[in-house]
Amino acid sequence: MSGENSEDISSISVVLVGAGNMGGAMLRGWISGGMPAANIQVLDPATPDSMRGFLDDNAIALHSSPDTLEPPDVLLLAVKPQVMDTVVASLTSLAGPETVAVSVAAGKTLASISDPLGGPACVRAMPNTPALVQRGITVCCASGNTSTSQRHQVDLLLRAIGKVEWVEDESLIDGVTAVSGSGPAYVFHLAECMAEAGKAAGLPDDLSMTLARETVSGAGELLRLSKDEPATLRENVTSPNGTTAAALEVFMGPDGMKGLVERAVLAAKKRSEELS
Repeated sequence: MSGENSEDISSISVVLVGAGNMGGAMLRGWISGGMPAANIQVLDPATPDSMRGFLDDNAIALHSSPDTLEPPDVLLLAVKPQVMDTVVASLTSLAGPETVAVSVAAGKTLASISDPLGGPACVRAMPNTPALVQRGITVCCASGNTSTSQRHQVDLLLRAIGKVEWVEDESLIDGVTAVSGSGPAYVFHLAECMAEAGKAAGLPDDLSMTLARETVSGAGELLRLSKDEPATLRENVTSPNGTTAAALEVFMGPDGMKGLVERAVLAAKKRSEELS
């Protein structure tokens, strides 16, 4: 994070509701990005043991009730969709006139967050789990009453855990959820399948898993750093009538990967719409 961004982020007050995987990832990103611990209040009556040490080490205040807190600049809601409605209903005292509420829960609309809180500015954000290593991608959509300044604050906070994109059409978030929100699981499953296939090809278990891990992560880094399109990178690996071509003939066949991935993404999108 640049010095300018570090200075900006240091002036933002945050109440983080939920310190699980995603909330914890954001918290670590903020601290590493130069945000003073005094600016962060964590509200979580069931903080994971894995986070308690981090909170103690960084002198970050932990609260079990909103009654001990003042309205922040950013009220970041990082609880699971299944409990979001109940949690939001208990947080009306934290939605001050300058507060922007940010939800990172799948399927929860801007209205479902803003209305129970009394109508504050609201941002619906969909991050993903590579945020744990500051390599996430988050897509955001803001309510109409979100100011430029509030949007900038949210952007800075989320850039501490990776890249950020903004959309104006909230309905796009369901597709985002299906591609990038759920997408890491697809990649992890690909690694699982590659490792199992390696064992079927006679490789020792440990070697096969190492090859799968390093190939997936290395190819991802090459894709990130290269200016070439994925198709070009694929073609660069593929010699005519070679081993890669033999495998791709299966992957790109009539019942191959393209149709399978499309069906999977559309199933995830449908489920996100149902949660909404």
